[in-house]
Amino acid sequence: MKRTGCLRFLTPCLVATGLFGCASHSTLALDRAVMAYDRGVVDLVSKLLLMNIARAYRDEPMHFTTVSSIAATYNVQISGGIGPAATGEYGYLPMPFISGTSGENPTLSLTPMQGEEFTQRLLTPFEESKLTMLLRQGYDVDALLRLIAAEIFVTEAGRERSCSNRPADRAGYTAFRRMVAHLSSVQDRHTLRAEPLQFTLQRKIASGDATPEDLAATKEDPAAVRYEAETQTYYVDSRVVGRVIITNYNYSMLPTDELVALHKEASRLPATDVLIDIRSAYAGGELPIHGVLRLRSFLNVLSFLGRGIAEEPEFHVAPDPRTPSIHENPVHALGIAVGKAPPKGASLSVDLGGRTFALQPERGYQWNKKAFSMLCQLFQMSVSPTTPTPPLITIAK
Repeated sequence: MKRTGCLRFLTPCLVATGLFGCASHSTLALDRAVMAYDRGVVDLVSKLLLMNIARAYRDEPMHFTTVSSIAATYNVQISGGIGPAATGEYGYLPMPFISGTSGENPTLSLTPMQGEEFTQRLLTPFEESKLTMLLRQGYDVDALLRLIAAEIFVTEAGRERSCSNRPADRAGYTAFRRMVAHLSSVQDRHTLRAEPLQFTLQRKIASGDATPEDLAATKEDPAAVRYEAETQTYYVDSRVVGRVIITNYNYSMLPTDELVALHKEASRLPATDVLIDIRSAYAGGELPIHGVLRLRSFLNVLSFLGRGIAEEPEFHVAPDPRTPSIHENPVHALGIAVGKAPPKGASLSVDLGGRTFALQPERGYQWNKKAFSMLCQLFQMSVSPTTPTPPLITIAK
């Protein structure tokens, strides 16, 4: 009786312990799987970008494949019971036992980027809103513009000049690098602004010429419309929200006529161009700049980096003598090492055509790692949420 009572008490305890152990094991397996998938996807995107830079270096077509979804099924089975122990001729001794198994069945869906998505997301130049978003996140303006800016158009002595971000145009590239370095010095002094132009414009309208749309503002905001009985004139205040302008001053301090002139100039530009207005009267105005910044597409960014390895290598450009000292001014926007094997300390590398392409390791300030992280961010901003549209590659492990 005592033995039977012990077994009745012991068996549920062992089963409960086994269930708890299997549940804990399942949770730990899930945690490890999620983290492993996350690391795997980040590693895939990083190598994909580096591979396409290598393809640009070899003048090969670029191609992108994204992970559209990951579905993993977890199966946990537990069994238990009581069986005889091997006691030989000494009698029958019942022994409880418990066993469990767990399995994982992941399914990865890969979507090649092509057609309209490829055109819209990779061939279309970046728009000003994305540049503004990154600058507001605290990204270095020089590192960012050396990647995504194609050129800066400046007007000198009544003539427009293109300062191209291509080393093949030595004079234009030198001028471009110096302007970007100066913008970096303005940012270091916390006076660089990249904001949409906003101001209030007052219009003077004779009472006989006032339209219903003009007077509608009276109901929405009575203070926006003022009527002068003596002259029979309406004064209507309109809120103007314009394009993004990169400045070294608070534009709200400018007179209305200057704000209107800037607004008209910026409004004529396409969404992929940004007006720059660095004035001498404000902090950072040692090198005044008034011009138009033209942005690249993401594919052009990768082509620029690929050509920069050998075909059009970048070269050192000292800042303009009027520019105060800046913290970093590396030769390459993103250093890529090419050889038979990755250099010592390289954190990322891929193989293509019998050669190894690696992110150039550095000592001290990690410019290349920061620039490559920015490149990954630009890639995420350039692609839309991937939907399983044909052709779709599904891999079940």
